[in-house]
Amino acid sequence: MLRYTILRILVFFGCLSALWLVGLRDEAQRPWLVVGAFLLSMVVSFFVLRPFRDDAVRRIEERQRARLEARHQEPKTTVESDESVDDEHFR
Repeated sequence: MLRYTILRILVFFGCLSALWLVGLRDEAQRPWLVVGAFLLSMVVSFFVLRPFRDDAVRRIEERQRARLEARHQEPKTTVESDESVDDEHFR
């Protein structure tokens, strides 16, 4: 997951640099520069970083599955209600 996040950030800064080189350099154009870089990086990341995203999703699913299996394998302790304990005590 960290690798995918770092790659997304690098893609964003790459798009930011490319748009700056294209000519969005004026101070009045900075909001357009950032928004354009954000949108362009989303599109690029969707197609280029697909294998990394799929790997991150697979790892998260494996951790979730392992967590659920561990939870089901724990010895279950029976918790008695207060009423059943009181009934046994006063017999």
